[in-house]
Amino acid sequence: MSVDLTDEKYEKHREAGEILAQVREETADRVEVGVSHLEVAEYAEERIRELGGEPAFPVNISVDEEAAHATPAPDDDATFGEEMINLDIGVHIDGWLADTAITVDLSGHPELADAPGEALEAAIEVIEPGVQTGAIGAEIQDVIEGYGYNPVVNLTGHGLGHWQQHTEPNIPNRAVEQGVELEVGDTVAIEPFATDGGGKVGEGSEVEIYALEREASVRDRAARQALEQIVERFRTLPFARRWLETPRAELALRRLRQQNVVHGYPVLKEQEGFLVSQKEHTVIITEDGCEVTTRSR
Repeated sequence: MSVDLTDEKYEKHREAGEILAQVREETADRVEVGVSHLEVAEYAEERIRELGGEPAFPVNISVDEEAAHATPAPDDDATFGEEMINLDIGVHIDGWLADTAITVDLSGHPELADAPGEALEAAIEVIEPGVQTGAIGAEIQDVIEGYGYNPVVNLTGHGLGHWQQHTEPNIPNRAVEQGVELEVGDTVAIEPFATDGGGKVGEGSEVEIYALEREASVRDRAARQALEQIVERFRTLPFARRWLETPRAELALRRLRQQNVVHGYPVLKEQEGFLVSQKEHTVIITEDGCEVTTRSR
């Protein structure tokens, strides 16, 4: 079956990617020692809206051993130190997504910061219709291990669906024997992570990002107000607690979690004392390779 890559949905993926490439670079430039995490996250999210998009998920600001799902709380007073900082940012246009990430190294570990970027470029080079996802993972693993580091093996790249941030196929960050064959029209995020640790992340206790699990009738007034806002504004995309414009948001989310109406995304971390770096682009599989939608123009 032929795929029309000029279809409206692909144009919206591209528009989201163009906005995102600009916001990624502008946001990375704002990361300096002493600057507020919350200020940077809110800058990026507001800039996305100014340029005609909507955030596809809260800006992730992961520091040192953190790998994913860290975003500022509403009253967060954290500032950047001499640390390794990963920015993971998403944009959607009418539910069609682009996803990107970059490492800003203030810690003095330039090779670790560079490794996932080179791995990402190696992965992009081999992407074409018919390539197995395991072969992409092998390229990523080879480059990262060539730097003397480990890929984070329990985090993967992923497909991007309509109003869905993570869909099939998963794109591993290591070689696997069985994979999925990519096809023309697939839109996927390639997302290498490198670490000087063991290469596996676990869940921390902090949760500031949530997503709708199911719609349901809830009795508590605050929870009901929050749910109405979630369904209307975010649908099935992840959102931050600080995005809820409703009284008693923390209590409302606790009630919604207790009823399995929303689920939380705990911060994912390497062991303390180790560092994680990250780089990510969104690509559309084309007849002769792939189109990177989030590359800077």
